[in-house]
Amino acid sequence: MAKASEIKVGNILRFNNELVTVTEILHRTPGKGGAFYLGKFRNIKTGKIVEARLGTDEQVEICRVETNDYQYLYEEGDYFVVMDNVSFEQFNIPKSLFGPSAKFLKEGMNVIVSLESEEPIMAQAPNFVELEITYAEPAVKGDTSSGALKMVTTENGVELKVPLFVNQGDKVKVDTRTGEYVERVK
Repeated sequence: MAKASEIKVGNILRFNNELVTVTEILHRTPGKGGAFYLGKFRNIKTGKIVEARLGTDEQVEICRVETNDYQYLYEEGDYFVVMDNVSFEQFNIPKSLFGPSAKFLKEGMNVIVSLESEEPIMAQAPNFVELEITYAEPAVKGDTSSGALKMVTTENGVELKVPLFVNQGDKVKVDTRTGEYVERVK
């Protein structure tokens, strides 16, 4: 347990029996009454922002969270199986922790997973991935002046909009946070 005065932005706390990450913490000393802390916390599971007023000596639980690189091995039902790169121990991570970036994962790719007392609480795919194009519509000649885009399908079944010069068999770099084409890879 720690005092409210020891909280820093980025800490993960157990607040009202929920895991939250501290996004903002402000110290206030009003002219009348005692000093206090105003905190903004983001719930890790739901993503909701919670605001709280904490006394300076109020006790809070700062959680010990281990964040490590793991290698993504394969998909199993509602879970992704990942392996610790040091101990070679395997873990099942719920797909929901990866959010929309889960569809971009390829076998052998490194991912970041945060564990709190052996329970996965956060997971993150790499910001950029390289995917091969397995299907591309043919480009229409004379349609290049407007920066037109066409739909393609990647090796793991994701559909993207890419410029007309990208063809089947090319590799493209994709931003997993937005799902958008970044560049063609040689």
